[in-house]
Amino acid sequence: MKKAIFILMAALAVAACREDELVIPSDTQDTGGNSVGGSIVGMYVLCEGNMGTNKASVDYLDLSGNGSNVVYHRNIYPERNPTEVKELGDVGNDIKVNGNRMWMVINCSNMVVVATADSCRKVAKIDIPNCRYVTFDGAFAYVSSYVGPVEVGGTEHLGRVYKVDTASYKKVDSVTVGYQPEEMAVLGGKLYVANSGGYLLDHREKTVSVVDLASFTEEGKIEVAPNLHRLRADRHGRLWATSRGDYWTEPSRLFRLTLDAAGTSASVDTLDIPVSDLCIVGDSLYYIGVEWSYETSSNKIGHGIVDVARAEPLASSLTSAPEFSDITLPYGIIVNPEDRDFYVMDAKDYLSSGQLYHFRADGTFEWRVWTGDIPGHAAFVYK
Repeated sequence: MKKAIFILMAALAVAACREDELVIPSDTQDTGGNSVGGSIVGMYVLCEGNMGTNKASVDYLDLSGNGSNVVYHRNIYPERNPTEVKELGDVGNDIKVNGNRMWMVINCSNMVVVATADSCRKVAKIDIPNCRYVTFDGAFAYVSSYVGPVEVGGTEHLGRVYKVDTASYKKVDSVTVGYQPEEMAVLGGKLYVANSGGYLLDHREKTVSVVDLASFTEEGKIEVAPNLHRLRADRHGRLWATSRGDYWTEPSRLFRLTLDAAGTSASVDTLDIPVSDLCIVGDSLYYIGVEWSYETSSNKIGHGIVDVARAEPLASSLTSAPEFSDITLPYGIIVNPEDRDFYVMDAKDYLSSGQLYHFRADGTFEWRVWTGDIPGHAAFVYK
């Protein structure tokens, strides 16, 4: 009899558990830094997670000033979205805040996840194959896509850019660009797309595609350098592109593109600076650089500031703080456009938990915290 009662109670308990949402709490850490106010109330950090592990995660830095100290919340997505079986997905590759929505590009899960910017609650999922980066113009989002599977040296697939309605979250159009397109920038009614050809080992792409936004057709290509990656616009109407080179004889470099009146060709200025990520604030381009060489089997690491107006180095380092030397692999950088304090993401061994470092505008180190696996992308949240 007792055994029967126990079995009945266990069955009822299981049934109750199935109806309840399993909430996985986030992990919280006090950074010890002070909230200073301003229009920025927080910052999301997207951690890629090692490919194939389904461990992409998003952290949140509370800068609202509601508490005396700045608080860091790790892995908030499961807590805010308890019904999501697979959580966030495999390889978080980009994150942007557009209005009251946050867009996360989950590369190897072939999807873009849209969530509320204030609470990180999922509102939509957009299926896009081998998606890479997202940018916005007006009522539309533009997502770059390798199209084909993750396959270095495999079948060649021209990339595409998908046009997505930001109100309905529906794909409304797409355009073919170069091989393995990466970051994009919008200027003067044109969408510029950095083509990497990252899967083409013996003949990498060297171009930036020019897409007319009105007709959504590719008007042409601007030749720059092999294996392009980052692409940003400055306030003077020029583009800044980075090349990862070929990892052997062709080095990583930074390029400034001054467009012609039609916006379909450009003069190119070359800076012999390896840049893996950058952030432009005013006329200052903050950068970090990790350049891998197969010849030496090692990374060359650098950081500094470039004068955007003159296309010249402004500072050979971001900081002289000794804590910066503790960073193993600087993987991402973001600069507060109001106060110019900056954050550097350390990917460590590209496998496990990383760290987020915070420095004041003068380079003074303030704090660091542990993050999810492979932190590399961040976006501010505004009031």
